[in-house]
Amino acid sequence: MATSEEARAARDSKLDALHEQLTGAVESLVSGEDWKQALEFAARFRARSFNNTLLIFVQHQAAFEAGRVPEPVPTYVAGFKQWQALGRQVEKGQSGYMILAPVTGRFASFTPKVAESWRRLGRFEKPKPGEAVRSRMVGVRPAYVWDASQTAGDPIPTTPSPRLLAGEAPDGLWEGIAAQVEAAGFTVSRVPHEGMIHGANGLTDFSARTVAVRENMPDAAQVKTLVHELAHVLLHGPDNADATGHRGIGEVEADSVALMVAAAHGMDTSDYTVPYVSGWAATVPEKSPVEVVQATGERVRKSAAAILDQLPTPQIGNGDPPGLTRDTAAKEPPETAVETAADPLSEEPRRPVASSVRSL
Repeated sequence: MATSEEARAARDSKLDALHEQLTGAVESLVSGEDWKQALEFAARFRARSFNNTLLIFVQHQAAFEAGRVPEPVPTYVAGFKQWQALGRQVEKGQSGYMILAPVTGRFASFTPKVAESWRRLGRFEKPKPGEAVRSRMVGVRPAYVWDASQTAGDPIPTTPSPRLLAGEAPDGLWEGIAAQVEAAGFTVSRVPHEGMIHGANGLTDFSARTVAVRENMPDAAQVKTLVHELAHVLLHGPDNADATGHRGIGEVEADSVALMVAAAHGMDTSDYTVPYVSGWAATVPEKSPVEVVQATGERVRKSAAAILDQLPTPQIGNGDPPGLTRDTAAKEPPETAVETAADPLSEEPRRPVASSVRSL
């Protein structure tokens, strides 16, 4: 039986391998087309973190090249016990895809607004009367998921996929996106042509609190533009503490959110030419290009997922098998969890946005 030190060393070795694999996956995004393909894949697996999406993709590709799975792109992934809860069993000899799972700890404080006052509770320790309690991520551990093609058992339900003709937008999508823009305190309008908004497809003015989209283009293009502007509203306002303040990365993020929302609705994304984020990443001070790409990918995924969660429109799946609910997901032991959790105690430094106007 392995000692705790040996178990820790084995875990650390797996984590080192995972981080090396992840860094390689990020560095391999060497062109705008590669970034676009990564986002289209992330749209189909948006329930996962951007890092875990990349890890699943590269490991599935390796499994396909080795002849262990029949298709080059995964369909649904879940943990071992999650598949069992759905009446399916991982087939003998199928290796899982290793991903990063959070390790959380509980913290307590009598003065929650004072960051230094939080103390970590022991495994079975209870908070003192009057203390606030929060959970936060304190580390990561390796975990495993399997693609549906690596399992056998009960049939997987088939969910309908949106089907659209070129130039079409899903019914109600414009209205749903416009409602989110307006909920953020902006007025939405259509203008007859681009000459009214400085030659752009769309324009967000943070000072006037307005979003305008030109209407002399197909419906799908108008909706994509409105999503692009909504991304600016959500991510790049002057008061946004998480905004990088870098105009190039801001445009990449807005384009990328629009692409993910479109892809999740089955819309044609062939006309997207998203600028490659790493072209700007090297110019961000005090951060490596890999760190910038990873951070941008996660901001895009979270923003797109938040937008999609508020829409009533039919969408493609999010990478979870049909029938996998919160209840069945909760049955998975902690070591096979798949999502990173936000740290409720941390704060990123505030950085101002240079311009008050954003356009596509």
